[in-house]
Amino acid sequence: MPDPLTSSHVLGVSRSLSGQSWIWRGGNNAFGMAGGAEEDIVTQLLLARGVEPGDIEKERQPTLRAFLPDPSEFRDMDTAAERLAQAVLTGEQVTVYGDYDVDGATSAALLIHLLRMLGTEADHYIPDRLLEGYGPSGEALVKLGESGSSLVVTVDCGAMAHDALGQAHDAGLDVIVVDHHKCSPELPRTVALVNPNRLDESDIGASHGHLAAVGVAFLLAIATVRTLRERGFFSDRKEPDLRGLLDLVALGTVADVAALRGLNRAFVAQGLKVMARRDNIGMAALIDASRLKRAPQCSDLGFALGPRINAGGRVGEATLGVRLLTTRDPEEAAQIARQLSELNEDRRAIEAAVQEAAEDQLAAQHNRAVPVVAGKGWHPGVIGIVAGRLKEKTGKPTIVIALDADDAGQGKGSGRSIAGVDLGAAIIAARENDLLVAGGGHAMAAGLTIAEDRLEAFRDWLDATLSRQVEAAMAGRKLALDLSLAPGGLTPELIETMEAAGPYGMGWPGPKVAIGPVRLVKADIVGTDHLRLIAAGDDGTRIKAIAFRAAESDMGQAILSAPGGRRLWLAGRAKIDDWGARPAAELHLEDAAWAD
Repeated sequence: MPDPLTSSHVLGVSRSLSGQSWIWRGGNNAFGMAGGAEEDIVTQLLLARGVEPGDIEKERQPTLRAFLPDPSEFRDMDTAAERLAQAVLTGEQVTVYGDYDVDGATSAALLIHLLRMLGTEADHYIPDRLLEGYGPSGEALVKLGESGSSLVVTVDCGAMAHDALGQAHDAGLDVIVVDHHKCSPELPRTVALVNPNRLDESDIGASHGHLAAVGVAFLLAIATVRTLRERGFFSDRKEPDLRGLLDLVALGTVADVAALRGLNRAFVAQGLKVMARRDNIGMAALIDASRLKRAPQCSDLGFALGPRINAGGRVGEATLGVRLLTTRDPEEAAQIARQLSELNEDRRAIEAAVQEAAEDQLAAQHNRAVPVVAGKGWHPGVIGIVAGRLKEKTGKPTIVIALDADDAGQGKGSGRSIAGVDLGAAIIAARENDLLVAGGGHAMAAGLTIAEDRLEAFRDWLDATLSRQVEAAMAGRKLALDLSLAPGGLTPELIETMEAAGPYGMGWPGPKVAIGPVRLVKADIVGTDHLRLIAAGDDGTRIKAIAFRAAESDMGQAILSAPGGRRLWLAGRAKIDDWGARPAAELHLEDAAWAD
């Protein structure tokens, strides 16, 4: 191995046990480079994530004041706000039509709370994943109009629903679309379509294309309140404080894996503060059902709260999430939160069965640029999660398709991608080439409907279309590190300091550290394919590490069979283990390399 003091790679690691090179995030970890003054760890972490020196203080404490754009910069925003304000002023019946995932549930709940603050009780409609599928259906929209709704607002769906929205338009129903998914050049017929990913979006609007739908809905809330203010609506009533809705924005943003940069960081940072106040009855019940004994952190939104909301749409009743987040009744909230927790356990069992069956097909597709696995009877509610698991296992974009069990000849698919491969664009192109019945998404995730007899042609087309992208992305695999430590340097105090540069998530990666050199004291497998380590430095300091779902990986197998006494560098995310009597530091292991 090259000399770690002279190599351009961190600690001289040009190829780790998982096949990656180790590099410094941002190019170096030399504190004090900016402005010639010695910098603290938080400043260094911000600089490594691309923050300009002049923006350090703004990014250190992200606030809405610093990042919030004028909502009017977005196409159709003023038109949407005017129509929604009109509905409030005239007492119209409004229905919010949401998607069945967390982003859809939080977006719908946000607009329902907004209208409630403005004196209007809105209805909600959430389609059944299995019976109706993704997005608004023309039949459902027309029925909502026949039932008395004069305005429907679709959230987290609708951008590509040309036929359904055309039917609604022909039936005389006004529809506002609030979405963030990719759009086609021709937009559906609506009163307004607010989506920063419209192809004709303004420069400022397009720069916010990373917003989740709930973030776009929050901007619509601001615009609507402003419109009502200009019309004198608040001359004899209190204007609502929209900041109280930021807990919903934070949950939907993190659970939808939206990039945590710019405005999204401010949404999440401020939303966590609102969440800690427990003002939303349903959110408080959800936190309790998740068995959190402290105020939620950013990671809890993605791994504890979000999956429970998602479970309703995946394997239970799709409306549970919206009902929980909008209820005024603490007893109802507790009951729904318990039900969602039970459904989440059911989802895990279903997911495990589908994943096992899907993994059995991977060996036959090891030469594919994009593995596409399919099975009859697989539950459509878990295929997205399984696709994510298989992507982690293979390092390639992966698509999982649930074929109809009744031989109807179609299947629903979900895909997850890797950095550098735009899967959403490929799925849209496949649909335009008549390989798919329907499909869309964004760079990292996509959904589709396919005729079973087109499966092999679809696989071949993906290979031809994406093989170069996938090859380039995999060849350039790198692990970006922020800090190198001796084992004794891994302390709870250091971890708390690093967390101050958060919130972390997609697009704003959590700090990763390299630790070593260490010798293994113990290495074994716990749970389902998790690798657990105890390692000691040259000074005898011991650290604990765990690598989730990694025991069967190349890295896991190398560590488990490592000869006694051989030293290692370990790399991953430092976390605080607060299960014991006293908080302790541990490493969530992502990679390792031989130190000698």
